[in-house]
Amino acid sequence: MIARLVVLASFVVVGPAVAASGPVLLPSPDNPLVAIRLFFSVGAADDPAGKEGLAALTANMLGDGGTRDRTYAQILDALYPLAAQIHTQGDKDSFVFTGTVHRDNLRAFADLLSAQILTPRFAADDFARNRQNAIDHLTSTLRGNDDENLGKEALAGLLYRGHPYGHPTAGTVAGLRAITLDDVRAFYRQHFTRGRLIVGIAGGYPADFAPAFVARFDALSAGGAPRRALPPGPARAGTDIVIVDKDARASAISIGHPVSVTRADADFYPLLVAASYLGEHRTFNGVLMKHMRQQRGLNYGDYAYVENFIQDGWSTFPLPNLTRRQQHASLWLRPVPPANALFALREAVYELDKLIRQGIPDDAFAATRTFLVNYAGLWTQDASRRLGYAIDAVVYGKDVLAELRTRLPTMTKADVDRAIR
Repeated sequence: MIARLVVLASFVVVGPAVAASGPVLLPSPDNPLVAIRLFFSVGAADDPAGKEGLAALTANMLGDGGTRDRTYAQILDALYPLAAQIHTQGDKDSFVFTGTVHRDNLRAFADLLSAQILTPRFAADDFARNRQNAIDHLTSTLRGNDDENLGKEALAGLLYRGHPYGHPTAGTVAGLRAITLDDVRAFYRQHFTRGRLIVGIAGGYPADFAPAFVARFDALSAGGAPRRALPPGPARAGTDIVIVDKDARASAISIGHPVSVTRADADFYPLLVAASYLGEHRTFNGVLMKHMRQQRGLNYGDYAYVENFIQDGWSTFPLPNLTRRQQHASLWLRPVPPANALFALREAVYELDKLIRQGIPDDAFAATRTFLVNYAGLWTQDASRRLGYAIDAVVYGKDVLAELRTRLPTMTKADVDRAIR
C-alpha cells in the first residue's frame, strides 16, 4: 500500500489580486512569432455550490468547442495549416486562452481565437465531450495514475475545507453531473465579461493589429456577476494529516500551509529566496534535494514553493497567469518508496524547522541569492511567457522579475530570516 501524507500548519489568509481590463502589449518587431493571451479573472472559486467544475467546463467549452460559424472539428482543420493551437489553462481565480503563431498567419489565427470567445457554439456534443473528459480526469487520471496531483488536491482539500479553493479546478464528479448546458451558457454571460478580461499581445505583430484586435472584445458583456469575495482560510491549530491508501509502489508526500502574502507583498521576495534555498522545482541546488536524494537516496525529487505551482509542460518552470488572491507554501517529496516515507517526512519537517529556528546559513544565502537572480531570467525566455508574466504584474500590481532585480542586491540574511519566522 502507498501512504500519501498531507501535513498542514495553522494559518490566517489575506491578500488581493485584482484584474484590470487594459491591454498588455509587448511589441518585438524582429520576432517572427506572435503570442496572444486572453486572461479572465474567473476561476473555480466562482463555482456555485453543488456545481463544482462549472467555471472550468465553461472555459473548456470556449477553448475546446465550436463557434457560431464552425464546428469544433472545422476549427481544428482551420488551425492545422496555421501551425497553431489554442490552449486553455485555469485555476482557482483565473482562466487564460493562449496561442503562438507565425506573424504571416496572425490575422487568420486571431479570427479563430476571437470567435471562440465571442461567438461560442455551445453545442450539445461539445458539452457532452468536455464534461465527460472532466469526469474521466477525476475518476481515472487523478485517482488512478496521477498520484503527485492527487496528493496536491488532497492537500488543497485539507487546507481549504469549506472554502472556494477547497475543490479541484476540474470540479467534482457530483458537481459535473449536476451541470447543464444552460448553466454553461449562463455562467459565460455572467463571468466571461469585458471587465474581467486582460488582452495580451507580444512579438512581431503589425502596428495596426493590436488596436483592432483589442477592440473586438468590446462585444463582450460589460456587466455580469460581481467577483466572489473570498473568506479567510479555515482557522486551525496544530498539524493535520490526511493519508490516502492506494495500491502503488511509491508515496507522494505534500506538506503545506496557507501564507498571508502574495507577489503584491514585500515579504514574498525573501520567502522566495527561502524556498529556493530549500529547493527549486526539478533542480538540484536545494538543501532538500542534496540531503534527501543525493546523500541518502530516499527518493526522486524534493522541492519547496512559496505560492501555488503548476508546471509548464516538461519544463522546470510554473505556468504564468494562474494568479491567486490567496496563496499557500508547500513542500513536495515524490516519489518515495513506502519504506522511506516516514523518514523522508521527518527529514523534510526537520529541515524546515531548522530553517525557521536558525535562519538561512550565511554562505547559502549568498549562493541562493546569486542563483535566483540568474535563474529568474529563464522564467521569461519566450514571447508567450514574457507576456504571461507581464499580465501577472498587472494582476498583482508587482512585476516579480523587476522586484527581484531591485530587491535581491540589497536583501540581507536578516530579511530572509524575519520573513521565514
